Amino acid sequence: MDRLTSFGNDPFDKPPCRGCSSYLVEPYIKCAECGPSPFLLCLQCFTRGYEYKKHQSDHKYEIMTSDFPILEPGWTAQEEMALLEAVMDCGFGNWQDVAYQMRTKTKEECESHYMKNFINNPLFSSTLLSLRQMEEARTADSAIPFKPADDPPRPSFDSQLSRDMAGYMPARADFMEEFDNYAEWDLKDIDFVDDDSDILHALKVAVVDIYHSRLKERQRRKKIIRDHGLINLRKFQILERRYPKEVQDLYDAMRRFARVVGPVEHDKFIESHALEFELRREIRRLQEYRREGIQSFCGAKVYDRVKRVREDERSKRNMLCEVLQYIHDDRACQQWLHKQAAIDAGITPVVTTITTSGRRSAPPLNLTGLPGTEKLNEREKELCQVVRLVPGAYLEYKQALLNECKRQGGLRLAQARSLIKIDVNKTRKIYDFLIKEGYINKA
Repeated sequence: MDRLTSFGNDPFDKPPCRGCSSYLVEPYIKCAECGPSPFLLCLQCFTRGYEYKKHQSDHKYEIMTSDFPILEPGWTAQEEMALLEAVMDCGFGNWQDVAYQMRTKTKEECESHYMKNFINNPLFSSTLLSLRQMEEARTADSAIPFKPADDPPRPSFDSQLSRDMAGYMPARADFMEEFDNYAEWDLKDIDFVDDDSDILHALKVAVVDIYHSRLKERQRRKKIIRDHGLINLRKFQILERRYPKEVQDLYDAMRRFARVVGPVEHDKFIESHALEFELRREIRRLQEYRREGIQSFCGAKVYDRVKRVREDERSKRNMLCEVLQYIHDDRACQQWLHKQAAIDAGITPVVTTITTSGRRSAPPLNLTGLPGTEKLNEREKELCQVVRLVPGAYLEYKQALLNECKRQGGLRLAQARSLIKIDVNKTRKIYDFLIKEGYINKA
């Protein structure tokens, strides 16, 4: 019987004949009873009745050949395999080289046969579709594939996003400043030489082992950051805010245990607690309906609406109680009346802080005995007293602004605020004072 050979077209790919040890050429004979390794014979040894060990000449046999059509007449099985190998070697669409490698077909015949039987064949299309449907059915009930970290953005150097990403460089998968960044310094001067003593050699090896352990810890921390998607901190914080306040507190408390489990397990743990929180809140709501004697969801809607109205009325009464303590202050009463009128009109009131008219500002700072006071002139002393700034800090801020103004040829208020990390009102007073006194110039 005819069978498609499992070997390639090259005769050197086939095992030799068990009788004469020559390379097999189709057609050849395969014993159907000897095994498990195939017992193959050429036609010459088969006609002589070659026998070897357990193989007998009267055993059943198979004629191995690929000289028969499979998909369409005119194309043998051997030519089909040769076409597939040529397409794999030369690339799809390079039909000139495919035909040259086959040597038995033209490039038009190769292209039309391949497109008809391997690309546009409905049998293969339905097979691929069924395989895809089987794969979707297999993964339908399983967990959604988890991507631990998307490809992070590539911000410019020293930008705000780069600082948010802790200096991560996606092209190198490294940080500008790694964990234990100076671990290499301990062995930069170590040199193994032949005349080292055993103790010195062992000491150097121990230092290298310690360095390897520090590198492993660095890689472990980096893997945790990448697996849990912590590189883009801003995106991680946005995802974290989608949970209720109670779940966020749990998230913060359990974040330290994320390094113990994988990202999928950690997210499943948080999601399960978020679901538990939602279920408990829904149960409490239904229990409240039952306590109030509500037996239908239509009645629950009416109850919620009436409850909101009652809470709004209670908030108005609480607002009146709060303002009664300021009843002798005309300005505070006026603010409360405007707020109440806005609420009655259905407009969101502007939130204002009610202050008593007797409130006084902070007294000037006493500079007596403070370091650096003797370096200030009278006007600078007055400024430090008004803004309540110690002389040492003022001199430090003044020198920083002078250096920046000298470097850039001028200075803007926004630049001064970026240099001096204090209250913006104090920064403006210092900036205006230095401009007025001629120490710095506006940019």
